[in-house]
Amino acid sequence: MIKNIGTVDKVIRIIVGLFLVYYAIMNYADSMTLAIIAGIAGLILLITAFTGFCYLYKIFGISTKK
Repeated sequence: MIKNIGTVDKVIRIIVGLFLVYYAIMNYADSMTLAIIAGIAGLILLITAFTGFCYLYKIFGISTKK
């Protein structure tokens, strides 16, 4: 796996991912379906940020890493 996520992209993914996970935890009782979707999306963003690899970027031939 060749890393294809740059530093700025990682920071944005971590911030948005943490926000989505926080939203999912805080709103689980009110809107369970939306909270689950937000939580999964947040976890995917965090995983891709920490691994430095995004499968969608690979499929579309995108790389933000210099």
